[in-house]
Amino acid sequence: MGGDVAPVRVLSEHAVERGPEEGRPAADLPTPQVSERRDPHPTRMQMPQGNPLLLSYTLQELLARDTVQVELIPEKKGLFLKHVEYEVSSQRFKSSVYRRYNDFVVFHEMLLQKFPYRMVPALPPKRVLGADREFIEARRRALRRFINLVARHPPFSEDVALRLFLSFSGPDVQNKLKESAQCVGDEFLNCKLAPRAKDFLPADIQTQFAVSRELIRNVYNSFHKLRDRAERIAARAIDNAADLLIFGKELSALGSDTTPLPSWASLNSSTWGSLKQALKGLSVEFALLADKAAQQGKQEENDVVEKLNLFLDLLQSYKDLCERHEKGVLHKHQRALHKYSLMKRQMMSAAVQSREPDSVEQLESRIVEQENAIQTMELRSYFSLYCLHQEMQLVHVYLPLTSHILGAFVNSQIQGHKEMSKVWNDLKPKLSFLFAGPNSSLTPPRCPRDGVSPH
Repeated sequence: MGGDVAPVRVLSEHAVERGPEEGRPAADLPTPQVSERRDPHPTRMQMPQGNPLLLSYTLQELLARDTVQVELIPEKKGLFLKHVEYEVSSQRFKSSVYRRYNDFVVFHEMLLQKFPYRMVPALPPKRVLGADREFIEARRRALRRFINLVARHPPFSEDVALRLFLSFSGPDVQNKLKESAQCVGDEFLNCKLAPRAKDFLPADIQTQFAVSRELIRNVYNSFHKLRDRAERIAARAIDNAADLLIFGKELSALGSDTTPLPSWASLNSSTWGSLKQALKGLSVEFALLADKAAQQGKQEENDVVEKLNLFLDLLQSYKDLCERHEKGVLHKHQRALHKYSLMKRQMMSAAVQSREPDSVEQLESRIVEQENAIQTMELRSYFSLYCLHQEMQLVHVYLPLTSHILGAFVNSQIQGHKEMSKVWNDLKPKLSFLFAGPNSSLTPPRCPRDGVSPH
């Protein structure tokens, strides 16, 4: 976990070890507002008066922070793909830059290094051998979700790394990102509130953490199933479009058939000619029906499936954060305590055996250093819980996205069925040539039981 090297001196309540760039501008790292100190800078992370643990954001405010588009740049290096480039455009910075997948990887590493206690969304997997267009498109969508979640995350949105990634147009953005993170330290070392995080945590924070983790696990499982079903619904609409198109083409092929009629069918030649003429013209309407069905499927992919994937990415980042909390800072804390226990035993053994004064003094110095390391790890542990509590609040800010998803799904179904119904109704009068009733009246079949019209 980046930046978890413990200092060898005790941290006072109001002093935390800092990097040489402590005085850098607010756009670099936000400073949470403490109750007795007000920060007038409008771009910093806004906290309500009182407990800075509590966030006051709406979904609309988060979405308004930025909208980033990630588009594929057409490959111009021959038949074989050598690498894929993306055009990354930010509304906030009014910028458009070119990025490769490895640039995203370095940016992701910088975020984990500087914000180990925050929800850093995962990147899609690297390209495997034989990656097809479908894989490349899926990864483009995943990169777009990643960068939008990052650009809208309060601490990330004001960090210099994001600004560089979205607006730096120089030749080597990876080195620029790495340079920006040198000698800076992680959020724990740069947040004035870090040594006091324990003061703002509720007494039952461990219980709340366990409950929140279980809640997110259940919500993730449900949304995962919803996403799978939404994918199937969208895929069926696209398959339906293909079937309708083929259906219309086959009708047109039947109407265009030029095989001469046998002599025994000459009495019905005019009827068959009329039928063929009617069938031949139906392909246009079926092509239109296919287009409407395809539009509905694509709309549901973009407005329903993609939003579900965005929320799933967010939930997964919280689950990953919980794993880092347990396997990172807590594990290091336990390891430091174990090491301290061993040193104390060695100290007691040295006192009993009356060892050389120099060796005893060195052991005492090491014990003091380990005590300082333990205290630092305790502060990190509380700060990690502090961040987990805030990240859980951000997850809840995104929960109203559910209504957006359901609204998009319902509207897509209504609009899709409405448009297709109109095409079906326009198609119905053209079927009159197919149904020749008695005395030359034209009537369509009505509920045939055996599949054959009585007319």
